[in-house]
Amino acid sequence: VARELRPRAAHRIGVMLASVAGNVTRNLRRNVAASAAADQRRGFKAAVLGAAGGIGQPLSLLMKLNPLVTELSCYDVAPITPGVAVDLSHCSSPAKCTGYSGDDLKKALAGCNIVVIPAGVPRKPGMTRDDLFNTNAGIVKNLVAACAVACPDAALLIISNPVNSTVPIAAEVLKKAGVYNPKKLFGVTTLDVCRARTFVAAAKGLDVNNTNVTVIGGHAGTTIVPLLSQVKPAATFSDEERDALTQRIMFGGDEVVKAKAGGGSATLSMAYAGAEFADAVMRAMKGEKGVTECTFVESTITEAPFFSSPVTLGKDGVETIHGYGTVNDYEKKLIADMMPDLVSQAKKGVEWAGAN
Repeated sequence: VARELRPRAAHRIGVMLASVAGNVTRNLRRNVAASAAADQRRGFKAAVLGAAGGIGQPLSLLMKLNPLVTELSCYDVAPITPGVAVDLSHCSSPAKCTGYSGDDLKKALAGCNIVVIPAGVPRKPGMTRDDLFNTNAGIVKNLVAACAVACPDAALLIISNPVNSTVPIAAEVLKKAGVYNPKKLFGVTTLDVCRARTFVAAAKGLDVNNTNVTVIGGHAGTTIVPLLSQVKPAATFSDEERDALTQRIMFGGDEVVKAKAGGGSATLSMAYAGAEFADAVMRAMKGEKGVTECTFVESTITEAPFFSSPVTLGKDGVETIHGYGTVNDYEKKLIADMMPDLVSQAKKGVEWAGAN
């Protein structure tokens, strides 16, 4: 009898085990699906450092309104910063907004996925971006050092000028902290692209929303090189048009500084451009494919250690750094002429970081 029961018992146990395994598998699938759905809904914690300034306030507003942002930290040394956040919190968008100032920098940065840094002093008439170096270098160093401790895996978007030097400074600070990831450090050059699209579309009667202009190099004067030969949709320019557009794109910031007559630099357009680039980074980090933007990153496509060119973004930041393609003789000369300046400005940042 015992021998007859054993096979039956084994069969029943087998059926039970199969049922349990089936339930576990189904539950696991449901949990994975629920987790994926939650990830799809979950947004990003973002921080704006310099949130009470001329760029920082409109940038914070645009970040607050971005549906990908679920939590926004606003930090500035200015004591009004908590009030800026309260003001923003009255906007009817889902993101929770909190303001920090003084010694609360690391508290503001805790758990952030993306940090946008417009902090620093603005340009005044007669000043170059490089004139800002001594003040803004120290500001960027301290802010990035805090990021290295409080949110070492966050994507860092540097707006503070001179970008050609502050991004290399940020890299050196992160290296010293042992958390440097070149895929997560970006110099925001989007405003140069916005200006190029706007000026070209106006000059040629194109729809600005469907006009694409690649802008490479750096983010200061002649290091900004618009590739007008690659404009899409294709457009032709007389030599006079080409020269005027190139000059205006290179020195668009000066146009604003002069127009404000000592009242500041490009703040609203820079906030718009910074928010646009932050949105692109977040969309890519969330899994959207084919997100490609010009940005100033560590690069090997030229002799400059940092260079702005089209970059495809992904879940982990930089996915692919693209070359700038075929250029005409005029553009080749612009690139060759500016390269020593771009290299020396990066070197200046690295040397400053080493000495400070």
